[in-house]
Amino acid sequence: MKNKLHDLNNHLFAQLERLADEDLDADAIAREVKRAGAILDLSDQVLSIANTGLKAAKLFAEHGEAVLPHLPQIGSKTE
Repeated sequence: MKNKLHDLNNHLFAQLERLADEDLDADAIAREVKRAGAILDLSDQVLSIANTGLKAAKLFAEHGEAVLPHLPQIGSKTE
């Protein structure tokens, strides 16, 4: 995968800088606000997925292989 969570952080701060540009006219501000909304929506999804993975890893760390059948993205115990 090309992008990592720290890349998301960089994108968010770059968008913040664009929104803070005092030289933007009303149309440019409206475009940046729309763009920021799209970035925010996607960021929420990325963070939700990352949080789900973190929860799965925590379950695995706490309960071991017994949880693998319930966590198909991590793997399954073969018999």
